[in-house]
Amino acid sequence: MKNFEWVSRKKVDEIATIYETNITLNKSATTYLEKAFIVLLGLDKERHLIAIKPIRKGQTELEYIPKEQRHNITIKSSYSRISNKRFIEEISQLIKLNFEKQNYYKFGAYWSDSEQALIIDLNKGEM
Repeated sequence: MKNFEWVSRKKVDEIATIYETNITLNKSATTYLEKAFIVLLGLDKERHLIAIKPIRKGQTELEYIPKEQRHNITIKSSYSRISNKRFIEEISQLIKLNFEKQNYYKFGAYWSDSEQALIIDLNKGEM
């Protein structure tokens, strides 16, 4: 038994599913946002990345964030959801998503320590 390396269950990848009106994150991606009161949404148009930055209630930066930049997040036991149809329309135009042809698109995501945000990579998806 000395030569065995015991392994854990396979890590579940962070997945973001983009629908016509919202972004839904799987449980693995949601773990980074579980304590969020609101989130900030950012879009890097050159690199095709979305950033979701969690903001906790009581964080000092909350009072400096304009209300129009604050986005609600719904957190459930197995997923989370951020609804913003206008933001999704912007993404759709940027990377040519067609919701009449396909109901949703899935993309890989990862946590960025430097940005303190969940990053959705629009280059890594099922198109």
